[in-house]
Amino acid sequence: MFNNILVPTDGSDTAEAALEHAIDLASRADAVIHVVYVADVTVARGGPMLDLLTEEGQRATKEAASRVSGAGLSVTRAVVEGKPSRAILEYADEARIDLIVMGTHGRTGLDRLFMGSVAGRVVRLAKVPVLTIRRP
Repeated sequence: MFNNILVPTDGSDTAEAALEHAIDLASRADAVIHVVYVADVTVARGGPMLDLLTEEGQRATKEAASRVSGAGLSVTRAVVEGKPSRAILEYADEARIDLIVMGTHGRTGLDRLFMGSVAGRVVRLAKVPVLTIRRP
């Protein structure tokens, strides 16, 4: 079944809902959950803004990891820099992820209107199944 489940998070309500689904799936399969936050370099090209995003990522992944651990499951957390969809897909490849569980709407800005959603790009390009969760 699934050994490694990736849950990208941005701290949004939809990411939290995706985490709940991942916890349920992981508990049935005894899988490890990987919680990843991407500090979006297209928004912050370095300096203080990137530092703020990295700090936010540390907070979001720490909270999510605490919820996973509280459910008695193994968890890995990471904060990475990059373009969100690309960074998620690269992490999935490198960590040998079997399933990606992610929200359909997060805290993205206006680029969603022009380039499509992060979830949409991940669904189209992922080498593994992607379970998308709608906004609660």
